[in-house]
Amino acid sequence: MKVPFIDILRYENNFLETVSAKAAELLKNGHFVGGPVVGQFEAALKDYTKTSYALGCANGTDAIQLALRAAGVEKNDKVLLPDMTFWATFEAIVNVGAVPYTIDVSRETLHLTLASVKEGVEKFNPKAILMVHLYGWACPETLEIREYCKSKNVILVEDCAQAIGVKIKGESILTNASVSTTSFYPAKVLGASGDAGGVFTTDEKVATATKILLNHGRTGHYDHGMIGWNSRLGAYEAMFMVESLKHLDARLDSRRHVVEEYRKKINNPALKMMAPSKDVWENGYLSVALMTPETRPAFIEYLKANDIGYGTVYPGAMSVQPGAAAHIGGKISHGHAEWISKSVINLPCFAYMKQEEIDYVVEKVNAFKA
Repeated sequence: MKVPFIDILRYENNFLETVSAKAAELLKNGHFVGGPVVGQFEAALKDYTKTSYALGCANGTDAIQLALRAAGVEKNDKVLLPDMTFWATFEAIVNVGAVPYTIDVSRETLHLTLASVKEGVEKFNPKAILMVHLYGWACPETLEIREYCKSKNVILVEDCAQAIGVKIKGESILTNASVSTTSFYPAKVLGASGDAGGVFTTDEKVATATKILLNHGRTGHYDHGMIGWNSRLGAYEAMFMVESLKHLDARLDSRRHVVEEYRKKINNPALKMMAPSKDVWENGYLSVALMTPETRPAFIEYLKANDIGYGTVYPGAMSVQPGAAAHIGGKISHGHAEWISKSVINLPCFAYMKQEEIDYVVEKVNAFKA
């Protein structure tokens, strides 16, 4: 059997037929950029996430840049971010003219902690923090970090590119986030057919600024009150996600089943199967395990030999990336992010994965000899 790491083409019955028919309507009506379907998607997304404002944009990296600028981050401002994240988080800070400062994450939760945030704030005195929720989980101390940032008057932007459908204490992680973002890259749990992103906020001023920034800084058709850029959401991508959103809960349930099966059935001591904290309801975006850095290379070759896909999300800390040196303002490292990057392994996980595929992965993983 061959099991891919991800298969984004397992759609519901008639999904592609519905999308094709809707696409024909867009072409017939000349709706290519903007139009009513974008508003329809934003309204549906707002309703699903229970946020005050939900705005679509061109991609997830733009979403972070829009959120930072709309929230008040300016040139040369210091912005903290976790050392364990995707490069887009780091480069978004640089692209708005701010200066990134990395802080380490926890080996136990793989995320920022309140203690690490406090350490970074006390050492660097930043204007903002970009908190990242990885692996379809959430920072376990999200609520405490939000309150701490308020008390210190530090802007908090939350990168939820992997966290649509994630809940903390029964509430969507997006609902009460002051400013948050997501990516609708096709591999995400709610994916477009190409690039797309979103900005969420509880602040009307941030929402208004985001709308202006993503459309060339327009305050009128030929009036430009800000220096923005073109990050408009295309009509086709909006339509595709309107249809996908109708099936999102079923897709998330399927993903959660996969990760729960792995945790229940994998018993190889070479792998430590990871899980979110008790107050976090995950979305099943990724299956996460840790191994020793010495064992992982052999395990990867073993998976390849058995036609099992895998991921290493992510294989390198931000502060040691070649592109970081010219831009990073400082770092706090206890070696955790670098150790995690050499230890993390992700097993196949995607919506509508077949039980026989899950069982095959479990069987082979359990048979691995370290």
